[in-house]
Amino acid sequence: MPVHYPFSAVLGCRADDLDDMGLALVLTTISPEIGGVLVRGEKGTAKSTAVRGLAAVLPSISVYAGDRFSIDPDDPSAESPDGPFGSAAVVESRPVRLVELPVGATEDRVVGSLHLESALSRGAVEFEPGLLARAHRGLLYVDEVNLLHDHLVDLLLDAAAMGRVSVERDGVSVEHAARFVLIGTMNPEEGELRPQLLDRFGLTVEVAAPRDPELRAEVVRRRMAFDLDARAFVERYVAAERDLTARISAARALVGKVRLTAPGLLKIAEVCAAFEVDGLRADIVTARTAVAHAAWAGRSEVTREDIRRAALLALPHRRRRNPFDAPGLDEDLLDRILGDEELPPEPPEGGPSDGSDSEDSVGRDTPPPSGSDASTSKDGTTDQQPPVEPASDQDSSVEPASEASGVETNTVGSAPESVTAAAPAYRPRLLTVTGLGTGRTGGRSKAIGSSGRRIGANTSVRGSLHLVETLKAAAGKQAARPRTSAKVELRTEDLRTAVREGREANLVLFCVDASGSMAARKRMAQVKAAVLSLLLDAYRRRDKVGMITFRGEGAELVLPPTGSVDLAAARLDEVPAGGRTPLAEGLLEAARVLQREHLRDPDLRPLLVVVTDGRANSKAHGKDAVRRSQQAAAYVAGLGVTTVVIDSESGPMRLGLARRLAEHLGAEHVPVAEVSAEALTTTVHGFTGTTMGRGAA
Repeated sequence: MPVHYPFSAVLGCRADDLDDMGLALVLTTISPEIGGVLVRGEKGTAKSTAVRGLAAVLPSISVYAGDRFSIDPDDPSAESPDGPFGSAAVVESRPVRLVELPVGATEDRVVGSLHLESALSRGAVEFEPGLLARAHRGLLYVDEVNLLHDHLVDLLLDAAAMGRVSVERDGVSVEHAARFVLIGTMNPEEGELRPQLLDRFGLTVEVAAPRDPELRAEVVRRRMAFDLDARAFVERYVAAERDLTARISAARALVGKVRLTAPGLLKIAEVCAAFEVDGLRADIVTARTAVAHAAWAGRSEVTREDIRRAALLALPHRRRRNPFDAPGLDEDLLDRILGDEELPPEPPEGGPSDGSDSEDSVGRDTPPPSGSDASTSKDGTTDQQPPVEPASDQDSSVEPASEASGVETNTVGSAPESVTAAAPAYRPRLLTVTGLGTGRTGGRSKAIGSSGRRIGANTSVRGSLHLVETLKAAAGKQAARPRTSAKVELRTEDLRTAVREGREANLVLFCVDASGSMAARKRMAQVKAAVLSLLLDAYRRRDKVGMITFRGEGAELVLPPTGSVDLAAARLDEVPAGGRTPLAEGLLEAARVLQREHLRDPDLRPLLVVVTDGRANSKAHGKDAVRRSQQAAAYVAGLGVTTVVIDSESGPMRLGLARRLAEHLGAEHVPVAEVSAEALTTTVHGFTGTTMGRGAA
């Protein structure tokens, strides 16, 4: 059995000195109804180490021997598909399971499916439990949860919220309990979770490596000691682990007795309203977390500090209004809403103040906020508190004069540059790669994969069983097989798996003209709005994105292909405009990036988006700049990559150079004003070809 790094040995995870990550993990084990924890942070910050160590400090559970669904013998209402279990059934104690869900897991593996061996050998319909059944009353851990297929994340979060799983498939009808603590970890640089999924996690914490050299040295010292002699290292933390287990057990026993008073609940509602979170899930999670924190502290009633710690864990990820908003919470604003006073005592039931004080404190309407940022939202005013002023460092509605105009100018060398803010984003038209791909599940281009509508069957060993086609294949061979019973005899060669057509994610590579011809304020603002809108679309469709800019005498890969659309948006904001237009260099750099990414992942089909007015000029190549750009376009076209040219040229006098460039690239030509879905009157026309980046039509 592998020896795991002790939970208490992780910096910030001792019972008497828990940091945000340690506290969130402990609280959600005390009260699983909180809804799980999402740990976000850069690589190498002990996210996975802490989660794996957590299972060892949780109290053991009692189960029936041989019960694959781990129901609680002390719960008379619990039912298991392996039951019923009588009074003589053997009960045993075992440690809490930590079930790890791989990123590439199928839906069958997660929820369970038909037991193939029983079906083929005995003709019996039996259910094979999935990972959710195995995780019941334990921990379900998903590393890199942001890379998990969306439909599986939905499934996990639904099961965590409902506490049950229903399976109706392949002739199987089973329902079983699935109450577990869901823990996900992710590196935001590799891509974000959709806001709808992010909201379903009860708590979220951000982790980063310590900057204090002494703390960093201590982390390294402990890790090296563990690697040198793991068992001796674990032995040093046995007492701390035992104390943590006892404290979690005590908190679990107390949590049902903790009182959340009416003033406490009202204060939670005020906090959530002031931070403008959507819906009421935030209020519920904050209340449950505050109760769990009080139980952890050994208190029988929720205090101001419990609410503060709960809000810091439950609200930051629910404030994001769009994917590019940074998660976080203004602690100064939170403290002003909570005030300095402890929560007032609950008025006696039926007393003269019952209802009247509440009417005074919550009956007044506050004017709607002028912006979506928390610091400029509702002021959270109560009878005891002055109005909360917006935090100046968070107010995005007021800009300096230079920024309000959308243009900030500076000079680099002798070439003038300008940095222009993007115009507001909008819903863009859908740009797709032609043909059928086989890439990972997403939402852009058509692909054959593990999800989607069933369009046929084949003999591949990968995929879910197509029961009807399997029986049809076997039926035609029954006459040639010896009959030992009236049942249909199935053999391995009869197996058929479903072929499904869904959508895949793609690599969307932007090649953006940042030359002087783009420097006109309105033109660059319009171009950035178009690219920003397409980035938002790529975020929703789980695409990988990259960005190249070309200006002056060369091209630069400002963002290597990544799953983090946030990074792309940040780099877009920083793109200056000015200088000459080395169009050929931009296209050739795009070709190099596409070829390199194709070697890394042949299944990830690319979509090249060239944003330019089609002009080409270069000090080094003079009059040959146009001819070189046409040669570079022909070279890119030879790669067989689906390409779209977004024409940034505007005004009554147009040269039509971008349209000519699109012809050389074999690309779709889209004026920048028609990138928006509202302006779209026709869909993107199909292209032909089956070379790199193009699937078979």
